[in-house]
Amino acid sequence: MNWFHKKTTPVIQTETVAQAAEITASESKPERDACLKHLSQVISSGERGAVLKLHIDNFKRLNQVFGYEYCESLLEQILTYLKEVTGKNVYHYIGVEYMIILDRYTQGQALELAEEIAGRFDHVWKVTGTDCLCSAQMGICSYPGHASSPDQMLKCLDLAVIKAEEDGPNQAVVFDSALQKQLQRRQTIALYLSTALEKEEVEVRYRPTLHMDTGIFTRAELYMRVFIKGLGLIGASEFLPVAEDSGQIRAIEYYALEKAAQCILSLLKADCKFESIALPISPVLFLQEDFLDEVKRVMDTHHIPKGKLALEIQESALTMAYLNINVMLQQLQEMGVEIILNEFGSGYSGISSILELPVDTLKLERLFVWQLETNPKSRHIIEGLVRMARDLDITIIAEGVETENQVRILTEAGCNYQQGFYYSPTLGKDTLLNILGTSLTDSHQLLAEEKDKMSR
Repeated sequence: MNWFHKKTTPVIQTETVAQAAEITASESKPERDACLKHLSQVISSGERGAVLKLHIDNFKRLNQVFGYEYCESLLEQILTYLKEVTGKNVYHYIGVEYMIILDRYTQGQALELAEEIAGRFDHVWKVTGTDCLCSAQMGICSYPGHASSPDQMLKCLDLAVIKAEEDGPNQAVVFDSALQKQLQRRQTIALYLSTALEKEEVEVRYRPTLHMDTGIFTRAELYMRVFIKGLGLIGASEFLPVAEDSGQIRAIEYYALEKAAQCILSLLKADCKFESIALPISPVLFLQEDFLDEVKRVMDTHHIPKGKLALEIQESALTMAYLNINVMLQQLQEMGVEIILNEFGSGYSGISSILELPVDTLKLERLFVWQLETNPKSRHIIEGLVRMARDLDITIIAEGVETENQVRILTEAGCNYQQGFYYSPTLGKDTLLNILGTSLTDSHQLLAEEKDKMSR
């Protein structure tokens, strides 16, 4: 099947966006330098003030819909507005991020200003007679206090903007003591990860998946966690984003790839009957020039047969660089790697885009599984998604299964692969060797012991 013939227009749009981004980054470097110099001056002055960071959301999508020239005019209009409403220098820091240094502002005054700006973004911007509605998230950090350097100030603002994004469109969040603790936690995790691989302190475990038609565990997904003194057990969902931000994700993911391959080799030597071992991967890996070479090297070194290694990518990654990811997924599939798309149904990308990707397996957005306990409508969504996957002859997996009610509804909907604590906790490699290829009934005692260990 030709995966490109329907994607001609989006491919052109993606390249245009990428070229525009490069131009914007180049042009904004003097602005960044000026901003950092100004930040350094005000932080060291000892005088009171605040810094406001504004990030325009979904701008890549706007660029695709309206075009580069339209969006450039839009940015100019937004910049003019920000200068007028603040009366301050507005630095085009990078991409679609703006920094405003509000000297002699109290935290309350800065928040009032941010709320006024948010109100403007609730209304349309008119460019060349065409209306456009875009949203913005803002972070505020006062000084002196939380940050003693420009770099520290930027980290505080980034965290505040992330929190604002969680709250919805056109929100402003003030960096406070709670976010300070969160930042310190992230810094502690980043510091720990810098030596964790060398000291072999990253624990690798596996989540087995039950095939409902046979009642046998036929798959598993690699899971990592670390124990950090003072913080306790930290799962991959928390430490991998930190690793991405700190530049450590490549080393950690390649370590996990090696462990997954070793596990597959052990299963093959034990003559275990299984389908595949899956490894969730960060979208950042698709930006690594040696990613495909590393996957091939590991498969060749451990003599991994086609179909036994699966790589799992989040659906949200498709909004980042569709063309590059599409091409690399095809190459991985040609190498015999099973491609799993996670968060299916989350809405990050269009259904048409998903159906054109070289994907073998879909994982249901776990939110739908959880909502089976509280929202009856989620059942209809699951039934529709499962039916769609089955009609297209694509495997579909439900994760996060924890209750009998979820099992019943998922099974009635025809979801033949299910994963979650209801069936099994995460397992060490040696235990997994005794579980894969066996039935839920035969594994009952061993799994009960593993669950008991986790509850202690």
